[in-house]
Amino acid sequence: MPLHSAELLLIDDDPDLREQVARNLIRLGYQVLSVGSVQEGLKYLVEKDVACAIVDYFMPEQTGMDFLKLLQERNHDCAVVMMSGQGTIPLAVEAMKCGAVDFLQKPVRLAELQAVLERQLHQRKIERENQHLRELIRKRQPGVELIGESVAMQQVQRLIQRMGPTDKPVLIQGESGTGKELVARALVAASPLASQPLVTINCAALPDQLLESELFGHEKGAFTGAASAKPGLFEVADGGTLFIDEIGELSPTLQPKLLRILEDGSLRRVGSIKERRVTVRLIAATNRDLSAEVKAGRFREDLFYRINLLTLHLPPLRERTGDLPLLFHHFLGNGWRVAENVVPALLQYDWPGNIRQLRNAIERAKILAEDNLIELKNFPPEVVETSDAATIVTSQESLVLGDMTRRKVIEAMQRSQGNKSQAAQSLGITRRSLYRLLEKHGITSW
Repeated sequence: MPLHSAELLLIDDDPDLREQVARNLIRLGYQVLSVGSVQEGLKYLVEKDVACAIVDYFMPEQTGMDFLKLLQERNHDCAVVMMSGQGTIPLAVEAMKCGAVDFLQKPVRLAELQAVLERQLHQRKIERENQHLRELIRKRQPGVELIGESVAMQQVQRLIQRMGPTDKPVLIQGESGTGKELVARALVAASPLASQPLVTINCAALPDQLLESELFGHEKGAFTGAASAKPGLFEVADGGTLFIDEIGELSPTLQPKLLRILEDGSLRRVGSIKERRVTVRLIAATNRDLSAEVKAGRFREDLFYRINLLTLHLPPLRERTGDLPLLFHHFLGNGWRVAENVVPALLQYDWPGNIRQLRNAIERAKILAEDNLIELKNFPPEVVETSDAATIVTSQESLVLGDMTRRKVIEAMQRSQGNKSQAAQSLGITRRSLYRLLEKHGITSW
């Protein structure tokens, strides 16, 4: 569809000039609605999708400035080109301040008017396409559902609701497989940027040179294979959110570039001297202890403080075993029968790969299951062997757990300085039983 297929509105109280301008524009292929007053023009705005209005500044009843103010009140996106036979710099400045896109001196030269119109129609086309794409992204964005009712996950949910609406960087810490990207999506969903782009990248998946090009972009010929210029993900995410997973893997040579963007929004593509500016909210994630990385000299201290303004810690699955049955049935879906010993057996395993490992194990079991019956034998050997070797909590330990007060648990944790294995040993219970007690009594300080 050509740019000039959109309708134009011409408002001028001089019928001869109006007819001449309209005839010339129609000859160029434009669709023109021609009227002699502001009120007549406003009626067309209600009925038609007018892309651009060409308006005379001086008219007897209502002026071109009145038209601009009425457009703003109605929040209409029609672009306005003002024209006047008494054009002066102060008039032009006033009109532009009130929202006019250009100011032309009468008699208007057709080539000049055409250039202005094509520029505005092209800009409107881009804005409409971007609006359409944002709406598609918003509609296709899957709902973000964090499964879990444990104390730890309730705290995560509360932090998401507090941190999501800000524009500050968030650092998500947690072991691999705990769902850091899902939390990043939940943060975006809770933010004013929910309808804007969310772009993701994993630092551990790319070598340095490729990672630099992906993040910051490159110019044509910047390196072997750079056959054309390419914007980086920061430019792609402009106005939205960039999620950098495994940021602890970012090399020392790239860390200063990231710091600069966070400080003033500026970047340079690889092979370019031109400075570009972006507005991007950063959400980062890591399975490393970045404080230790800073002390070891592998991660810049100033960058750490910049991305660590808001921190959200995701607990491993072994510390939220109460959520495992919920996760199990969520990943399993409907239409399956489950043997009685399956869930208790899964609770005995530590799941070092966390939720990702659990989900994969369930997918494996669904493939190997017969007659839609999920049995323990369908799970990976390490899960089955752990179940066979696990010591089930005895009736004596059950009584101990029933009598265990919150004060005793806290004292044991204090004595062990937060070491859960030592605390469990001093209480005479298993480490898994200690986790159950910590969750039962709402103890989250360790």
